[in-house]
Amino acid sequence: MSAVTGTVGSALAAIVGAPRVQEGEAAPASFALDGARPRWVVRPETLLHVSQVLGLAWDAGLAVVPRGSGSAQELGAPPARVDILLDLRGLDQVLEYNPDDLTVTVQAGVTAAALAARLGARRQFLPLDPPGAEARTLGGMAATNASGPLRLRYGTLRDLLLGVRFVQADGVTTWGGARVVKSVSGYDVPKLMVGALGSLGVLGELTLRLHPLPDAEQTWLVPCRDVATAQELVLRLLDSTLQPSRVELLNAPALAVCGAPRSAAAIAVSIGTAEAAVKAQGEALGGLARAVGSAAARPAEGFWARYAAALAPEESVRLGVATLASKVAETVGEIERAVAASLSGAAPTIGGSAPLGSLRVSLPPAEPASVKAIVERLRAAVAPAGGSVTVQRAPRGVRLAVDPWGPVEPSAFALMRALKEEFDARRVLNPGRFVGGL
Repeated sequence: MSAVTGTVGSALAAIVGAPRVQEGEAAPASFALDGARPRWVVRPETLLHVSQVLGLAWDAGLAVVPRGSGSAQELGAPPARVDILLDLRGLDQVLEYNPDDLTVTVQAGVTAAALAARLGARRQFLPLDPPGAEARTLGGMAATNASGPLRLRYGTLRDLLLGVRFVQADGVTTWGGARVVKSVSGYDVPKLMVGALGSLGVLGELTLRLHPLPDAEQTWLVPCRDVATAQELVLRLLDSTLQPSRVELLNAPALAVCGAPRSAAAIAVSIGTAEAAVKAQGEALGGLARAVGSAAARPAEGFWARYAAALAPEESVRLGVATLASKVAETVGEIERAVAASLSGAAPTIGGSAPLGSLRVSLPPAEPASVKAIVERLRAAVAPAGGSVTVQRAPRGVRLAVDPWGPVEPSAFALMRALKEEFDARRVLNPGRFVGGL
């Protein structure tokens, strides 16, 4: 052990306590990022701990990677370096709950399941349902802008996040949005933090907007003879008076994983409101289904849990494809053709919010060159409509072969680079993982 390493390790132990610091090979293998173990794993218990650790890293020129549940460690480019992995699961307190105002302030390490247990007694919830949401931390979901089918009705974390308290790369604690004590002038700080992958600051506290649980909720599955028919159904639904919570497209492999009846495609719709309104809207949905030659049926209990699992198999390569709602069928067809061409006839599992044109694609494990060919073909296909393709999960070799984020408009990237320079000029936080290697 070098003198510098020993000095830093001792300083970290002095901040958080020796039992909360693991060094080198003593750290669990599960904390490795792309096969590389961090030099130190640090488990802070307070935001002051986070501030002091970042201040030390800033002065010593060390790279810090914030971590929640570890659900999105393969998102973004492989990190340029990892010195300190900051495990934030110890920041797990609900700080303030105002049920009458439908707001809650939590520490970043609180999981969605823990928050749901706290809110359930007042029949309130945070409508955030990405795959595996129950075990994921709210700070991690904010940093990765994770969302699921409920975003159709309730929006993403950008819509649900009212305020944040975070620690800048130099260790200074800063506030923005609701419950402001001190804020960064000129920026909508909460929106900056969502999806930034912890590259601008380490989230410590989040103030969130809640919603009442609906009195009743029901899900229907409408099988379709092809994806074009599914798109027609969605467009009819959007032109109706129905107010669904979720409208998800599934292709045949996704339906098979969900244990649903065989079909070329299907639309899953859930409606949550007063019981009488759910019944009336369900009848109206049945009429829309008949208009496209189908029928709406109720799937087996637990459909949404099976659907989430279908879109996030453990060993898969996962892509996020953004397109126009009017081009969903065309895009699904192009995805299936691109995968079949590069992976010897393999079929992708596709699901996503059809009205938003937001698709999730799971591929079987594949060589980097094959994934690169698929991604480049799809990016060329969706670019004319302003679409995008991101690699949301893949082995390191794939993320080295193909840019996980894809091309960014030059002026937008210039702004991102300027923000990184202002918030983290020494590239302490997650260096290299975000767009353009920021």
